[in-house]
Amino acid sequence: MHIFGKILGAIFGWLILGPFGLLVGLFIGHQFDKARQYQNFSFSTSGNSEEQLKKQNEFFYSAFAVMGHVSKAKGQVREEDIRLAMIMMDRMQLNEHQRAAAQEAFRAGKSSDFPLEHELTKVLESSGGRYDLLQFFLELQISAAFADGDIHPNERDILHKIASVLGFSAEQLERRLKMQEAAFRFKQGDGFNGGQQGYSSGQQYSQGPTRNQLADAYKVLDISEDADSKQIKRAYRKLMNEHHPDKLMAKGLPPEMMNMAKEKSQEIQKAYDMIKKEKGFK
Repeated sequence: MHIFGKILGAIFGWLILGPFGLLVGLFIGHQFDKARQYQNFSFSTSGNSEEQLKKQNEFFYSAFAVMGHVSKAKGQVREEDIRLAMIMMDRMQLNEHQRAAAQEAFRAGKSSDFPLEHELTKVLESSGGRYDLLQFFLELQISAAFADGDIHPNERDILHKIASVLGFSAEQLERRLKMQEAAFRFKQGDGFNGGQQGYSSGQQYSQGPTRNQLADAYKVLDISEDADSKQIKRAYRKLMNEHHPDKLMAKGLPPEMMNMAKEKSQEIQKAYDMIKKEKGFK
């Protein structure tokens, strides 16, 4: 609590103008204290913002560095791997400066002496150990590894190491790999427009989904095909809560990665809409 200004104001006011001056001095001192309090608050907020920005930059760098390391797991990094990394940058809509930083991190990750565990420890620190951010980081690596439609055995091994350091079990990783495999097929255009048939811009299906499309939608939500409406809604809400872009941003997700978070939430929404339409519940 700031009262120094009030005390000084009251004293000087009394000495100069007597009782009336005391009141005037109290008022002026109060305004002075408010200004000091606001100034201190602004400084503190600014400090937190700078610290947050630092953590976001570290998270961003680590994401692309580890991505480069995963790509190297297949052996020599091919032009195809670099092209896929560039696609990830396009999906994030990075500007020239951000792309340069991402490319530098990706190259560092390809180094034969890249300290993977040390980099992942930095991810734990920059994320504050928040589950949702760590899950996003892991899913980003899976998505990048799966960008060509397949996971090399060496990539799978590296992903298991990444998952383990970040606190995810082998079973949790394998489940996410299956979800991503289904999501990859789902996004090819079979599941919803942006691609080809089925899902229209009006959130309705011009023709019913195929058996495979529906199966993939269930896998995207990580539920069985015989799940009832209550189980489906619960799975949907859980995933949306974990992947909601605004919530991830509030927890420290770098703004450059917001589009990836949006893509994921849209994917979850469209899978849910397909199942809901097929099952006939609201």
